[in-house]
This record gives sequence, C-alpha cells and structure tokens, in this order.
Amino acid sequence: MREHLPHDGRDGFDKRPGRGPRVFAPGDLKLLLPALIAEQPCHGYDLIRRIESLFDGAYTPSPGVIYPTLTFLEESELISGDAEGGKKHYTITDTGRLFLSEQAVALQGIRMRMEVSKRSLRGHDRPPEIHEAVHNLRHALHSHHGRWSPEEIVRVAALLNGTAQAIVDGKDQ
Repeated sequence: MREHLPHDGRDGFDKRPGRGPRVFAPGDLKLLLPALIAEQPCHGYDLIRRIESLFDGAYTPSPGVIYPTLTFLEESELISGDAEGGKKHYTITDTGRLFLSEQAVALQGIRMRMEVSKRSLRGHDRPPEIHEAVHNLRHALHSHHGRWSPEEIVRVAALLNGTAQAIVDGKDQ
C-alpha cells in the first residue's frame, strides 16, 4: 500500500540552505502520523507537540508540513478528521490500521532514524570517520545499478537493519 503515498520531499532528511537538517525521509510522516493517531486520537497541533516531545524539544515540525500531510492522509482514507470547535480531531480508520500493520517494519525504521536524528540535533553529530563509512556504504549500494535479486534484497536489508539496530542499541552486531 505504501506505493500509493507519493514522496514529495517536503519531509526528507537533508541539509537545506539557511535552515537546519530535515529530520524525516520522504514518506516518513505519512506513516508516523497515522501511527501516532492510532496511539491517541488528537488535533494537528497535538501531533506537532507529540513529535516535539519525541525529540526532547530539539525539533518541532512545521505546521506547513504537518497539515498538508494530514489532509493527504484524510483524502487517502487512512485517518478521519471530525471538525470540533473549529479544529479537526483525527482518528485512525480501518484502512489506516491495515496500512500500519502492513508497514510495521518501515515504522520501526522511522523510529530508529528518529533516535539517531534526535542525537544529531542535540549536537552529537557523526565524526569524519563515520561520514566516510556512510559514503562507502552508499557507494556499495549504488554499485548494484538497480540489479537486485530477491535473495540479495533480503540479505542486504537484513545486514543494514541489523547494523542500524546495533548502532541504536550501542552493541556490536
């Protein structure tokens, strides 16, 4: 179902001239917001504050990213927004619950990246040696030129996810 969610780039993690780094990869908010709403129905402003608290105050998403994403999710029937005193109160739909169950692994990845981003936003950024290792990893991934067998996809995804989890946990793989 994820292929129905266009990647508009407004919520991606990259450096932007004159502004801080983007915290979310393309499509991340389209999965994170329904998950947060499934945990606790709320208003858009509440979602902004909940995400801010997930980052210990080091990052606050812009309403200009949150509200259009909520509109998209509502139009996609993943969430439902009921007007309440001039503000919409969002709840998850059955379609949204199914979507979340299908995307459980992706959501786990988003939450891991959020932990890494939180540390980076606090000023614990990567040393040059780690930047070089990430560059080498990207080069290795690009060297496939899109020729991925099903077995290779499973193998590489397991290696990357295992390594990411080991980094978050502070352990060797």
